[in-house]
Amino acid sequence: MAKQRQKRHASALKAQRQSVKRNLRNREIKKGIRLATRAVLEAAAAKDSGKTLGLLGASASALDKAAQRGTIHWKTAARRKSRLAKRAANQLTASAKA
Repeated sequence: MAKQRQKRHASALKAQRQSVKRNLRNREIKKGIRLATRAVLEAAAAKDSGKTLGLLGASASALDKAAQRGTIHWKTAARRKSRLAKRAANQLTASAKA
């Protein structure tokens, strides 16, 4: 007589459903961060300082919201904001020196 396979606990099934939902939400949030960051760097490369500053604020906001929701760590958000601002500033000042 073969041993029957046990059913999974209801709590395990719920945890799995929650995990899938969170994964989808986190992926969308991270995609938004990448797009915002890319937009800042493209504006900086185009030497458009006004647009770069506006997009930098939007990108920082997206990073802060992701950190607030727990998608990324708050120190990761701070580090990325700092590095992004530095890169944008370097690209903008490189054109002034050239």
